[in-house]
Amino acid sequence: MAVYTDISEVDLEAFLAGYDLGKLLSYKGIAEGTENSNFLLHTSAASYILTLYEKRVESADLPFFLGLMQHLARKGVSCPLPVSRRDGALIGRLAGRPAAIITFLEGVWVRRPSVAHCREVGRALAELHLAGQDFALARPNALSVAGWHRLWDASRARADEVEPGLAAEVDADFAIFDRDWPTGLPAGVIHADLFPDNVFFLGEQLSGLIDFYFACNDIYAYDLATCINAWCFEKDHSFNLTKGTALLAAYQAVRPLSAAEGDALPLLARGSALRFMLTRLYDWLTVEDSPLVSKRDPVEYIRKLRFHRAVRSARDYGLVR
Repeated sequence: MAVYTDISEVDLEAFLAGYDLGKLLSYKGIAEGTENSNFLLHTSAASYILTLYEKRVESADLPFFLGLMQHLARKGVSCPLPVSRRDGALIGRLAGRPAAIITFLEGVWVRRPSVAHCREVGRALAELHLAGQDFALARPNALSVAGWHRLWDASRARADEVEPGLAAEVDADFAIFDRDWPTGLPAGVIHADLFPDNVFFLGEQLSGLIDFYFACNDIYAYDLATCINAWCFEKDHSFNLTKGTALLAAYQAVRPLSAAEGDALPLLARGSALRFMLTRLYDWLTVEDSPLVSKRDPVEYIRKLRFHRAVRSARDYGLVR
């Protein structure tokens, strides 16, 4: 949710002529996140989100992302709906990029999640996993272990500029992941990026899940591990066991974890921390600074990686079996 590509009012009005959305009243860029260019549109009909898909999103993947949102909404998951053009298509082109419009969800994302927020996220994630089980399309996770290697190869030479000794630390992590990354665990459609800025709340009530542009097919417990990383650490990088316990209990109330999933959770959480550290590190080193682009500091996830290396059991995250 950053702005990499600006658009003119003339071009936007020409694009909107392909929709039945009323008259354009205003639009503004949303300068958060790192993947696509997003704009909040206000028209005489309603408010919408316009997304221009940048280079990290493959056009061939868009039917999966947009179709998944439609499928989940039909199953009762609160998420945005893609808006059809007059010709029935969900995807058009604007400023030389694929573009789509989705419905606007009411709510705000929380900067300081409470235990109640974590509980809501655990429940919603499990419901998403169940709702996606019969989704007809599939997409492999491009940011699993092989994808981490590609990011590391592009970043390793300068990694110690960010944190002295980081190159050696991550090399040791990769030796473990290449040898021990789990296979055979329950898998299906996952969100893969359910951070606080992708979950909307009205008070402590979850109102919707957004930004499905990393969604893919992978291990369910890996998605859960990503939520542990995203929701259960405090600003000083300390782990909040109460939040972890609430998130995991709420998830298991909807979809209980198998013993094998629980055993794998520490390694999955460590891998998830590495994945987000690497994307942040790559952007930190390669993306030019701009008022319109928000880069995220990789140091936060270096600290989380170090925490997970010391974890020996999922009980340390609050898992009760």
